[in-house]
This record gives sequence, C-alpha cells and structure tokens, in this order.
Amino acid sequence: MILLLGGTGYVGEAFQRELVGRGLAFRNLTRAELDYARFGVLLGLLRESNPTFVINCAGYTGKPNVDTCESAKADTLVGNTLLPQTIAHACAAAGVPWGHVSSGCIYSGAKILGEDGTLRVEKDMTRPEMRALAEAHPERIQGFTEEDAPNFSFRDGPCSFYSGTKALGEEAIAGIGTSYVWRLRIPFDEFDGARNYLSKVQRYAKVYDNLNSISHRSDFAKACLDLWLMGAPAGVYNVTNPGWVTTRRVVERIEGILRPPRQFEYWASDEEFYRVAAKTPRSNCVMDATKLLRAGVKIRPVEEALEHALRNWVA
Repeated sequence: MILLLGGTGYVGEAFQRELVGRGLAFRNLTRAELDYARFGVLLGLLRESNPTFVINCAGYTGKPNVDTCESAKADTLVGNTLLPQTIAHACAAAGVPWGHVSSGCIYSGAKILGEDGTLRVEKDMTRPEMRALAEAHPERIQGFTEEDAPNFSFRDGPCSFYSGTKALGEEAIAGIGTSYVWRLRIPFDEFDGARNYLSKVQRYAKVYDNLNSISHRSDFAKACLDLWLMGAPAGVYNVTNPGWVTTRRVVERIEGILRPPRQFEYWASDEEFYRVAAKTPRSNCVMDATKLLRAGVKIRPVEEALEHALRNWVA
C-alpha cells in the first residue's frame, strides 16, 4: 500500500489518477483525518500500516500565487521546510522509502554555452542579447542539473520567500533515509483550472514573457512513479518535459489552436511587471532533464506535451 500525503491538491490529484490507472493500492491521507505534520503521529501510522512507499505532495504554495507567501511566512516555512523534514525523519525511522514533490523554482535563468565550449550562468534571460541568442542559437541555452546549487534561494538571493523555503526543504531532508526528490516546474495540462499555467496565461491582463522549463502534470506523476517502480537510484531528479519554451511561444500556440477572442498584451519590461503586478521576485529558469532520461524514464518533449494539452483542451 502507498501512502499519499496532499493528494487533494493540484499535483496530488495527478498522482491519484496515475495510481488508480496503474491499479496500485493507496491511501489518500488528509490533515483533517490525521495530523501527519507531527512526527510521533506519522511514525505511529507508518509502523502500524507499513506502507511500501510514501508520496508527499503537501506544501504551501500560496493562492493565487507566491506573493501570498510573503504575508504568510510561518505557514510557508512549515509547509515547505519543516513538514518534509518531519516526513523524512519518520520514514527513516520506519524504514520506508518516500518521494517528495519539490520545485525547480529554486533556480533563476539558464546556462549559456559559449563559442569556446565553456558554460556560464545567466540569471536574467530577459536581457535583449539573451533573447536574441535564444532565438538564433537555442542549442546554446542549457539547463541547471541536479548537481547545481540553487541560485534563487535564501543562500543566493534575492528570491521569493516561497522559493527560499523550497530550497531549504531540500537541504533539510538531504541524507535522511531513502528518498526521491522530484522537482516540478510550472505545471500544466489540458484541463482548464486556476492552477494550470495555460489557464493563467489566458487570464492574465498582461503576459510576462520569459524562458522556462515546464511540467505536464500527468507526465510528471507518471515519471515520478516510474523512477520508484523501476528501481532507479534515490536522489534528486528534475522532472520537467525536456526542453524549454518562451511565454511568447506558448501564446502563439494558444492563439493558433484555441483561437481565444482576445489580443494578448505583454508587460513592457521587468520594471513595469514588478512595479504593477508582482510583490516578490519570480523564478524563471531552464532545467536539464538528462538525469531523468538516463534513468530510463520516458517523457514527452515540451513542445509535444504543450501541443497535446492545447489540442485536447477541456474548458
């Protein structure tokens, strides 16, 4: 039996569907049913039920966006740092392997491959010369790997409080028991909804253009379970659809496939976006999914996943 924590959330729903589709027995445990944030309570449950695996989708994201975390810092710290640490220690004490849904928002920018073959980190991909490079030589835009230290965190700021707590959460569970750390990045799929990236883009008054890796919600859940079921080595994995995409590219695909009755407008600059629309810095980054692919996991390239979601859009 698999124990699922946070199964009623946006990502948790995808795990529920995938577990049902695979015929895997699981228990969707809610905080209302049992306060699994308390070490003794969770350890008692683990020893009593003896699950084969624990999946943690719980955390604090803030609604409608991460700006909310700036005014709910205690809840954000508890949900994203202290809770996974508690789960890690309880699973280690009970001898149960587990998987933790983390985030790629702990990075900013991308790696730039120079003409001499060297790599350097560029944190601001909105710079005109970076956008020109991305258009002319997309192969020179490379992602952060699992070995790269977060550069959008409390230790390498500035960052949002949300991103800081997600990076700190990874630190808090490192080396404790047997765990998979699955890094999600901007979830989307074909189902219109408040948490869907494609829905957000269509509803924004103005669109903020940047480069990002993104994760199809179903593809993410499938890949995470595949890692465990295939017996891949435990550790950190970037679970994104391979590649990257600009917001303008996403808008082009929305316009070409869904043909919405509106004209999309863009923020003129970072300065305007942060002055008018955002309270805290946003993470925009490219991630490298090579480790995931080398483990034998099959996951669609980002353009294919994006195309499928829009052509099967459920409003």
